[in-house]
Amino acid sequence: MKGEPLAAAIVAEERVWVLSAGQSVLCYHRPGHGRPLLLLHSMNAAASAYEVKPFFDDMLLEAPLYAPDLPGFGRSERSDRVYSPEFYARVIVDIVRAMEVGPVDVLGLSTTSEFAARAALDAPELFHSLTLVSPTGFSRRRESSSPAGARVHRVLRLPLLGAGLFRALRTKPSIRFFLDKAFADGAPDGMVDYAYACAAQPGASFAPFYFVSGQLFAPDAVGDLYEPQQLPVLVLYDEDPNIGFDYLDELAQGRENWRLTRIPGTLGLPQFEEPQLTQAALENFWENIK
Repeated sequence: MKGEPLAAAIVAEERVWVLSAGQSVLCYHRPGHGRPLLLLHSMNAAASAYEVKPFFDDMLLEAPLYAPDLPGFGRSERSDRVYSPEFYARVIVDIVRAMEVGPVDVLGLSTTSEFAARAALDAPELFHSLTLVSPTGFSRRRESSSPAGARVHRVLRLPLLGAGLFRALRTKPSIRFFLDKAFADGAPDGMVDYAYACAAQPGASFAPFYFVSGQLFAPDAVGDLYEPQQLPVLVLYDEDPNIGFDYLDELAQGRENWRLTRIPGTLGLPQFEEPQLTQAALENFWENIK
């Protein structure tokens, strides 16, 4: 399978943008009415826009939808470069500018919630609201982009060790094991198959190794990224086996621009397990911040 062209994750119009730093990004787009919604997939060994496919297929959202494969993933450029929180925040800002549609609503999954929050602080005029789905950064166990992470990354880049590790991570049983954690009844076969194909593409390990080594997490996301937010923020969450929400209630308390909504019976990807509840939560949020 290695080297075979990757099929489209979503049946939709496709746009390709070359961003300010020269990265080529593929974005799926569905026309609609009203304020656009930018959908950002998470970070993992085989991430792609497939993670937001239910917003196109299973929901009746009227908004124009934009779902990019972020650099290093899916069908976008996977060059051997430095991937960092600052890089991805800049990419998000560049994507919104490329959309040429004015302030947008943005939804981030897991780690990309941190990137979206950073982007909104860097260029608040481009963003109307943030929706954070199972966001990282609220756990008592803080991740860090410390020198230790850089050392781990150097070890992962050793040719024999790194290649062997990524081969183990990208096997279909390994991919299914990790994806199954986000589903009460196991991950859909189509999602597993697509993730497996993603991880077999040339350059597939470059960005994930920055994630695995902890270099894509803010040392203090609460203090640096979430507390300063002035935009309306919606958090969708429930029981995520990989993410803790220790500081979530404390941060939202007394902040009128923050809303917390549980999507019961979900494990981190409510758009797959409860698409109608997810849509209702989004529409209620947007209706109250017009």
